[in-house]
Amino acid sequence: MITRIVKLTFRTENVSDFLEIYRESNKYISSFNGCRHLELLTDKGNSCIFFTYSTWESERHLDNYRKSDLFITTWEKTKVLFSEPAVAWTLNKEFSTN
Repeated sequence: MITRIVKLTFRTENVSDFLEIYRESNKYISSFNGCRHLELLTDKGNSCIFFTYSTWESERHLDNYRKSDLFITTWEKTKVLFSEPAVAWTLNKEFSTN
């Protein structure tokens, strides 16, 4: 299993548009083959900075999602709202207390 964290920074006037896109698409993303978990987080100090936190069965599953029409369409609508480029990390779990 892998974890994907993506930092998204929006122009203030675009935050509500992003939230609407997310509300419309998150149920499809979370039910995409291989997606185990999906969350949207907001920076406590800056309401224009969001993070998506998702877990995937494998990197292949994540890659399949990133090549899908769902991702391409959602990303095209989202990236025009940014105030700076997105930053993404794909992570392996090294240790867990659970």
